[in-house]
Amino acid sequence: MFLKALKQKLKLKSARKHVKQLLSGPLENVKKGHGIASVGCIVDLDKFEDASLFYQLVDEFKLRPNSVKIIGYKNFYDKNSPYATPIFSDKDLGWNGAIENGYALEFFSREYDLLLNYYSEEQLLLQLMTLKTKARIRVGFGSVDHKLNDLILQTPISNFGLFKEELKKYLKIFKEIE
Repeated sequence: MFLKALKQKLKLKSARKHVKQLLSGPLENVKKGHGIASVGCIVDLDKFEDASLFYQLVDEFKLRPNSVKIIGYKNFYDKNSPYATPIFSDKDLGWNGAIENGYALEFFSREYDLLLNYYSEEQLLLQLMTLKTKARIRVGFGSVDHKLNDLILQTPISNFGLFKEELKKYLKIFKEIE
């Protein structure tokens, strides 16, 4: 038991060092382009449970039906229980900031035009997911490290409708959507 706790503590220390190193340099972006064709959503399911609301973005931004990809974070989850959204947790943390979860590996192997970081508290694994995901535009909340996001919205995490309206307003200003 003691060795397991020590191992986890060392993994966390290693991951924090990796996050600090990644934040010191430029974030990995996809090629420059125009318009929104693919959206990735990293959601803290402990604070916001209805991740299916993100599929409204398909109609809102006139996207293809399979262009929104969602992954959720839970502090603890039962691997035997079915979840509607692919999930990763603290148990999936490996050495040097590696995330050892098949859903997470699939998520950040893709490139996104828009990455929504839908979490309002700094969690190590959520930050790692954001840093490892290749995206052209990153949107998140102001209560999280400002280096993680290109656009910061000051809305409550519980009010998805307001978040969606603000996001649409700014994407129109940036001429990313019509």
